[in-house]
Amino acid sequence: MKLATLRRPGAPDQTFAAVVRGDAAFELAGFPDVGAFLAAPAGAREAALQDAGNGSSDSALPLAGVSFAPLVPAPSKVFCIGLNYRNHIAETGNEIPRYPTVFTKFADSLTGARDPIEIPAEDHRIDWEGELAIVIGEPGRRIAEADAPRHIAGYAVSNDVSMRGWQGRTTEWTQGKAWEAATPVGPYLVTPDEFPDGARITTRVNGEVVQEDSTTDLVFPPAALVSYLSTIVTLRPGDLILTGTPAGVALGRKDADGRYPWLKPGDVLETEIEGLGSQRNVFV
Repeated sequence: MKLATLRRPGAPDQTFAAVVRGDAAFELAGFPDVGAFLAAPAGAREAALQDAGNGSSDSALPLAGVSFAPLVPAPSKVFCIGLNYRNHIAETGNEIPRYPTVFTKFADSLTGARDPIEIPAEDHRIDWEGELAIVIGEPGRRIAEADAPRHIAGYAVSNDVSMRGWQGRTTEWTQGKAWEAATPVGPYLVTPDEFPDGARITTRVNGEVVQEDSTTDLVFPPAALVSYLSTIVTLRPGDLILTGTPAGVALGRKDADGRYPWLKPGDVLETEIEGLGSQRNVFV
């Protein structure tokens, strides 16, 4: 099953949750976004899914014409994991960590899968980091790793767009990671039964592949991350966990003259994960 949070045509400040069937989306009545849908009682969710569209083509919204809002516009938590792909760890010259490297973002950090991303006046060293995002469905605290899969509602594409200048100011990363409307998440939540093992993750800049790997390269897989983070704090429906990025970031691509291929205005960033869809964000 695929879910999305869409902006209402003619009223872009209003959003609604939708279930995607084929090439069309059907509104889940009464739910403003996917996060609200996941937080509702199971009976209400099942009724909304059954009612969505009522089999009528008149209620179908062609995907080609929709505007994707952030998949979960107001999560209570956005956790991010650094240094979690073995090949990315190698390109940074670090050792494989014993424990997950954790930092955070905020709801205001998120943006839609097709939205433009602004390059801030304060930092021109903008990097890409294609990532798999976990979306929490069932709440829990101190979740055993073996039980973690039942707490995962699904997965989504994300990109941890990083302002490297600010990130490098201190040893703590959050100030370079949490910039306003700079982290696309979506377009879809895809339930675990439709997400393939060892999915390919690919990032392109202006059509050129800059990152390509499999989620099998993760040091800490989704179940381990859910268990670890739930030890710290209760995970709630709609919470997001960005699981880290593969090798190929701009920071690892310095040329012979010492220059990095930072993102610049007009660049097109595409992030795709097998089974989850793709994003396309233009930098302005």
